[in-house]
Amino acid sequence: MNTIAERIYDFLKDFPPFSMLMKSELLAICKAIDIHYLEKDTYLFITGSPVQNQFYVVKDGAIGLFRAQTNTLVDECDEGDIFGLRALMRQGDYKLSAKAIEESIVYSISSELFQQNITTNAEASKFLMSSFVSNTYYIESNQVDHNLSTENIQEFIEEQSADYSKNPVHCSSETRIKDAALIMTNKRIGSIVITKDNRPLGIITDKDLRTKIATGLISIEDSVTKIMSSPVITYPESITVAEAQIAMIKHRITHLCITKDGTPNTELTGILSEHDIIVIRENNASVLVKEIKRVNTPEQLQHIRKRAEQLLKRYIEQQIPITFVTKILSTINDSITQRLIDLCIEEMPTPPPTSFAWLAIGSQGREEQLLLTDQDNALVFNEVPENDYNKTQQYFLTLSKKINQGLNIIGFELCPANMMASNPKWCLSISQWKTQFKSWITTPDQDNLMLCSIFFDFEFVYGDANLSTTMAESIFTSIESHDIFLNFLGLNALKNPPPLSFFRQFLVERDGEHKDQFDIKARAMMPLVDAARLLILSKNMKAHNNTIVRYEKLAELEPQNKDVFLACRDAFKNLLRFRTEQGLRHNDSGRFIDLQTLSKANRLELKSTFRAVKDIQDLIQTRFKLSQFM
Repeated sequence: MNTIAERIYDFLKDFPPFSMLMKSELLAICKAIDIHYLEKDTYLFITGSPVQNQFYVVKDGAIGLFRAQTNTLVDECDEGDIFGLRALMRQGDYKLSAKAIEESIVYSISSELFQQNITTNAEASKFLMSSFVSNTYYIESNQVDHNLSTENIQEFIEEQSADYSKNPVHCSSETRIKDAALIMTNKRIGSIVITKDNRPLGIITDKDLRTKIATGLISIEDSVTKIMSSPVITYPESITVAEAQIAMIKHRITHLCITKDGTPNTELTGILSEHDIIVIRENNASVLVKEIKRVNTPEQLQHIRKRAEQLLKRYIEQQIPITFVTKILSTINDSITQRLIDLCIEEMPTPPPTSFAWLAIGSQGREEQLLLTDQDNALVFNEVPENDYNKTQQYFLTLSKKINQGLNIIGFELCPANMMASNPKWCLSISQWKTQFKSWITTPDQDNLMLCSIFFDFEFVYGDANLSTTMAESIFTSIESHDIFLNFLGLNALKNPPPLSFFRQFLVERDGEHKDQFDIKARAMMPLVDAARLLILSKNMKAHNNTIVRYEKLAELEPQNKDVFLACRDAFKNLLRFRTEQGLRHNDSGRFIDLQTLSKANRLELKSTFRAVKDIQDLIQTRFKLSQFM
């Protein structure tokens, strides 16, 4: 090992999460670290510049993170502090600028090194998760509290857009105090804005009525101008939680007026109260995860999942990147499942007879389950003596039934096809699962291919992660010894052609409950999901289950096809967001869409994603020489 790597190792080993790594893991990082020397007032990156594929650790000195518009210092990072993870997750451009407050030395670490050597360490993962709960760092993961294997992010609640009331109640300056108070009472609100030409002049709150009217100092027959606070403090619609909190503290007020351009000279569009800020904080992802650890019944978990749906609505309305949204909701779903399993084990008469792993499969296994749909899961347990197998399986079937019923109470409906761990077919020992996978791969009929498309996307949620890893390895081993399986999987990936007819019309359901509706899942999303799975399996790439991540990895592996893969990634993002918006709007899964309800712009947006389906299917047909199988 070289001297520079040794010095880096000696420094990082004292700071979490690096201190939690095995020496070999940390040394692998140290050998590939880049070192940056920054003079005072030198920028490492600036707002608006493209995000680099790396995050940073301060070795010496101090780095300030600044908001460009106001040059406000958001955070100060000194020796051992990590920064830049949030930007890695969000991608796009940097939202903050990083500047050396004093002469500094900074280490940069690629996201690949982070995923390979840090997020695979259980103790480091737990540290990152606890940091997330405490609102310092938020680590989104495929496997919360266990082996994290996805991009990581530092999320400050305060940088979220504030969710204010869009229908502020207002009155004119000639209104009597008595009438304004009656309006507030009837509307059950704590404030009323005084306006002229719909521009804010002043504001009256409950406190004004208590301190100025109830005391008899001013008559209720006087006009509202007698007691209103003026001028009002105004902000634009893009106000963040942090800006709102600072403004309320600075001006010692509890309400802010939201206007078109942030000044009192334009139209009033909203009102933001101190109570609104409290609600935002209560429904933040980190708070929800923290609460999950304290609940004791499925009904309490159901309440938290409903609050998570409100969080989802807010993220979608604020146009938060869909990759961020999926990781947030997947983290919450996994945390809910983990807590439920703990509660169900406590109800069992004895502890588990051997180690086991609970697996999410299908869309949840791919971190793509945003809305409340039916549950898909499986269980694998460690080997036991043959004489104990039936008894052991029965124990885990009983446990699984409790978990499935609990998930149903929470809001995840029981799977109509019974693809759940309470089904004896999907509750097996590790050797039985290996045999099952091998059977599916060596006998790839239509039913087995369908099962492969569901079970090959499993994700570890709870228990012994080694069992999950062993299962994944067995899949690749079986595929390597039966190459033709990929050809059959390729044919399966082409079963849903691009969802437009010869006349460029949407292909809709011809009969049944959803006649004349467009099935966005089967006709648009699943072809992209199936293609990504096939191609990543053909590359023998483990630990890449998410469709978006799969296409990004494929773009790295095949630069010559980068444009096709990134187009598929972007198409899937758009489809996932569109389906989520539809589901939230209609309070369903968002799967079946009445095309008559879509605007022309919506139709064009959908159609633009279908080109990616055709391109990726053409690539698959050529690569796997599928014409000879048709």
